[in-house]
Amino acid sequence: MTEAFFGNFDLASLTLWLFWIFFAGLIYYLQTENMREGFPLVDEDGNEAANQGLFPLPKDKTFVLPNGQGELTVPSGQPGDRKDIALARTNAANGFPFVPTGDPLADGVGPASWVNRKDVPELDAHGKPKIVPMAASDHFHVAAGRDPRGLPVQAGDGAIVGRISDMWVDEPEQLVRYLEITLDGEAGSGKRLVPMTLARIKSDRVAIHSIYGKHFAGVPSTASDSQVTKLEEDKISAYYAGGKLYADESRLEPQL
Repeated sequence: MTEAFFGNFDLASLTLWLFWIFFAGLIYYLQTENMREGFPLVDEDGNEAANQGLFPLPKDKTFVLPNGQGELTVPSGQPGDRKDIALARTNAANGFPFVPTGDPLADGVGPASWVNRKDVPELDAHGKPKIVPMAASDHFHVAAGRDPRGLPVQAGDGAIVGRISDMWVDEPEQLVRYLEITLDGEAGSGKRLVPMTLARIKSDRVAIHSIYGKHFAGVPSTASDSQVTKLEEDKISAYYAGGKLYADESRLEPQL
């Protein structure tokens, strides 16, 4: 051989083609890894959709969860989807809205829908529940602002449904996540949580606009007095948020 192999070889072209091959492989990898949650796709009736997209589902991968929570296999190990949801079609074609067939707040549909999360508390880096009532923790106190404990709770229709009995704090984030309501009278009995973002603390009361007095008895409760699970959090937040639309028929119409 009188000439070196690379003497007439276009190294710049090879570099460019290697880059495009690598980039295409990276896109394929990232897209399939992104499909470990929320797939396979389902239609409005909860059945597997006919068109799953350009990329195939990735092979199952098992993750070892921290703090002795076991293992999780995805995508096949995801929580089962909700079936037999209380909604009815308004048109035979896909893409049209569904209407509730029962009590949308209790059925968890529309803006009151919730995700089938694990029924276990969210844990901090030390394996302890993140959200706890202040009564069960000596690490927090109200340093500024108005302490709502003891104030009456006023619903969206003006009804007094109970009093604030405690605040539930996110210890790692150091903020209040929920207010605890002790119900009394016609509103029912027991304790319920309300997301802090959906409550307004005033000088003489705590106002909750999203639902009315008759709805508080139906607010999902917690199984424990000292912790709230991820599934319970989703159901509680969805109930109050759904009231923004479903608490009163007048809210179903356009608002100016």
